[in-house]
Amino acid sequence: MPNKMPSAAPKHATSTQFALTSGASWIASAPLKLQDSFLAGLSDAQLAALPYLFEFWALPHQLPPDGDWRTWVILGGRGAGKTRAGAEWVRAMVEGRQRLLPGAARRVALVAETLDQAREVMVFGDSGIMAVSPPSQRPAWVPGRRMLIWPNGAQAQLFSAHDPESLRGPQFDAAWVDELAKWRKADDTWDMLQFGLRLGDSPRVCVTTTPRRISLLRDLLDRDSTVMTHAPTQANRANLAASFLAEVTARYGGTSLGRQEIDGALLADVDGALWGVDQLIACQVDDPPDLTRVVVAIDPPGSSHAGSDACGIVVAGVAMDGPVQNWRAHVLEDASIAAARPTDWARAAIAVMQRHGADRLVAEVNQGGDMVEAVIRQIDPLVSYRSVHASRGKVARAEPVAALYEQGRVTHARGLGALEDQMCQMTTAGFAGRGSPDRVDALVWALHDLMIEPAAKWHNPSIRGL
Repeated sequence: MPNKMPSAAPKHATSTQFALTSGASWIASAPLKLQDSFLAGLSDAQLAALPYLFEFWALPHQLPPDGDWRTWVILGGRGAGKTRAGAEWVRAMVEGRQRLLPGAARRVALVAETLDQAREVMVFGDSGIMAVSPPSQRPAWVPGRRMLIWPNGAQAQLFSAHDPESLRGPQFDAAWVDELAKWRKADDTWDMLQFGLRLGDSPRVCVTTTPRRISLLRDLLDRDSTVMTHAPTQANRANLAASFLAEVTARYGGTSLGRQEIDGALLADVDGALWGVDQLIACQVDDPPDLTRVVVAIDPPGSSHAGSDACGIVVAGVAMDGPVQNWRAHVLEDASIAAARPTDWARAAIAVMQRHGADRLVAEVNQGGDMVEAVIRQIDPLVSYRSVHASRGKVARAEPVAALYEQGRVTHARGLGALEDQMCQMTTAGFAGRGSPDRVDALVWALHDLMIEPAAKWHNPSIRGL
């Protein structure tokens, strides 16, 4: 199979024979002398055909899995090669062994969010059907019918997901569906397409999409008749600009949006979660508000041996604009560290305070008591410090903080992926993830100090003004 090459050509095989049966990654990594030998051993016809032998060049996620499947879903980050895979799959379905012989499919639906996107990406894009087809097999474009017609008579018709009813009536034996996860009428369009996939012995669909949390995609992936391949943007780095990779990694690496759009990960909400994936993506901003006050909150681990919980360290600030009910909070950094000695996490917390010019260090002392403050003051005797003691459970403490997010009163810096992952696993029944929600605990203490407690004092006349 391509991309699974031995380290050297087998005995009795020429470099040309071996490379043609093995794949591009072997010859691409071979010495220059062997590459020259390989190319010199090709006939003119072979050289002309080489760019169109997709199984030779394809990455593993771009090749259809074996088996009796109905739907093949290709999940990938931006630029991972999904469009090329979809276009090549259509080619493989419609082309026969010879130019005028029929292929496995005769009627194909090409469905994108809009007709413009279907035409400009799926048909005429840099990795679209026209670009990947050899001249002798290139289909004719019939604009008035929004249709491609191959030399062997196979046809592919374009459809828009904005108009599900346009799929009522036509029938197909194959379909290529692009960016399903961003369709506004995904369920209706998918249903209409399924009713039309009724030709041939085994109608099939190829879905190429960057993942988003929609029920249709989750349900589709759960079906026994669905197979999936997956790749992050980095998998196709040889065909992408280095500056693009550097920019998107620097800006979105470690964020929920980055895991979705770069890693191609399907992020899902947990039942009863206090925070949702889409909610946290929406609250990410590039420019924080002007902050009046900044705190660093820590949730010290109960022990420091290997396998202990991490020490949650979260930095947040508040913009005190007008009355307390108008205040806005911003989470600046998740500086949590893995299991460490008390002096290690104390130094880390003090360093974070200095970096952000924080006004106070807030530490939970349920497990460490006076020891927590003693360790911190070993590092900085004059640090502004406040201890907090949890008298209620984690969920009860987290719920009023989650309400601030629902009100749109908290924003996040980018790069808080690990914290946001924990937040999405904090449910009304407790933490659904592994270990302790140390990062969430630190976040909750920070926002309690900045937002919840000032509001409680304001609304309680007996302590207002303290």
